[in-house]
Amino acid sequence: MHKQRILLLSEGFGAGHTQAAYALSSSLREIAPNVQTKVLELGSFLNPRMAPFIITAYKKTVSSQPRLVRMMYRSNYKKSLNKFTTLALHRIFYTQTSQLIKQLHPNVIVCTHPIPSAVISRIKRLGHDVPLCTVITDYDVHGAWVSREVNCYLVSTNQVREKLIERGVEDSKIRVTGIPVHPNFWERHNKEEIRASFGLNNLPTVLVMGGGWGFMKDEAVNSLLASFRDQVQIIFCFGNNTKQLQKMQEDPRFQHPNIRLLGFTREVDKLMEFSDLLVTKPGGMTCTEGLAKGIPMLFHKPLPGQEEENSEYFTSQGWGTPITSLNAITAWMDRLINHYDEVVKKRLEVLEKINRYHPTGSARAIIEMLEQSQKKVIS
Repeated sequence: MHKQRILLLSEGFGAGHTQAAYALSSSLREIAPNVQTKVLELGSFLNPRMAPFIITAYKKTVSSQPRLVRMMYRSNYKKSLNKFTTLALHRIFYTQTSQLIKQLHPNVIVCTHPIPSAVISRIKRLGHDVPLCTVITDYDVHGAWVSREVNCYLVSTNQVREKLIERGVEDSKIRVTGIPVHPNFWERHNKEEIRASFGLNNLPTVLVMGGGWGFMKDEAVNSLLASFRDQVQIIFCFGNNTKQLQKMQEDPRFQHPNIRLLGFTREVDKLMEFSDLLVTKPGGMTCTEGLAKGIPMLFHKPLPGQEEENSEYFTSQGWGTPITSLNAITAWMDRLINHYDEVVKKRLEVLEKINRYHPTGSARAIIEMLEQSQKKVIS
């Protein structure tokens, strides 16, 4: 039987977009064995020499000039990428995209980042008729996501759906499916097995994550967390930030049996399962992974734009709390030490309410789109 091909396109500007693409790929293959998937970070694939420099420059700008990034985000908040911008992107960075599509011949293209979505939209305007699904990977929607050529939007919440409608997107094109995270985050693991596997202690546990790029340099927050090391276990997960990992490994404050310092790991789902509190930047993917595990969250220094909106949404739902002062951390340490049973009970209540965020919803919506496009071809 001829397999249907789904091409999933992302970009390397933040790890969450690509994680969403791989999560979808995994779910699609799980529910539809006749589907073949391929995930690409489009710019990095087409321009492997130039892309790392651009991504590094973006990372430095975000970390060193947040006010500038916030101003740019807000000034273009309701604006789609105009034709001149998409033309420039295509000519400078994505010239081989049309050729790539012809070679791979996908039956559906799924974009988890606004730039590939804009590039594919332009190709569609030029006459390439391929169904395009755009997956918005945050709890807000910037105008850059919006294009008339998108056939289907998969969004996190009804609030995002309403914002798209306000910007002229037809309601029939929008499906509220939640943000797709890897199916592993929806599995329930044995905590004793996790504890043994990682060599952890049987204590209330805090997991600290700095995002896919490993931003974790807040001296005050890290020091305060470490001060509770005799009563609370703290796991610092640094991602790809090897420099910060090494720095903290050499710091006597973090050399303690109840403190674990980890680099990149593919077992974040198990660490979230075992831990009782997540301290993190509020990226859309990380928040949704935390939600899938029902773990309460403390949000640390959101990046301008989407992360600020993610923090506001999760706070409004009672699933997280922004760190507006160090008192927020101290209050949570008190809960873990003195009111642990209440923390566990609240987490179980959250787990009972989150089934609508399961990643198969997004995958099934894409399969439906694929089936509809095939019916049109046959007719």
